Amino acid sequence: MADNTITVVGNVTRDPELKFLNSGQAALRLAVAVSRKWTNRQTNEAQEQTSYFDVQAYGTLAENVANSVQKGTRVVVTGRMEQRSWETPEGEKRYAFEIVADDIAPSLRWATAAISRNPRSEGGAPYGGSSSSAPQPTNHAFDEEPF
Repeated sequence: MADNTITVVGNVTRDPELKFLNSGQAALRLAVAVSRKWTNRQTNEAQEQTSYFDVQAYGTLAENVANSVQKGTRVVVTGRMEQRSWETPEGEKRYAFEIVADDIAPSLRWATAAISRNPRSEGGAPYGGSSSSAPQPTNHAFDEEPF
């Protein structure tokens, strides 16, 4: 079985962008910067490399993140990496890689957080989700670009 799971820990680089799809489902986009630091063994100099990840979230997760996270917040993002492609008006094919989040949380390594639970949905599952423990697929239409 192939598995495509990614977890990144980094800082949010801009305030999350929340919008609602035609279906009414919440969709969120944010960017996370992940820095890696090391010492060059040959020169004994400190080195740093930063990678930037675009993150998408949907449904209740999207709304909760929009209400909880802002630029500069250190977050832990778990999800799957997906490739998206489109064609420019000039006919050029473009590609983007994005993390579709299953969960986003503040990192508590250097911060504290106050937890406020959302009420249960009518289906009985906490936080408006399914009663199944498996991650639920997103419900946006494939012909509808979330951003």
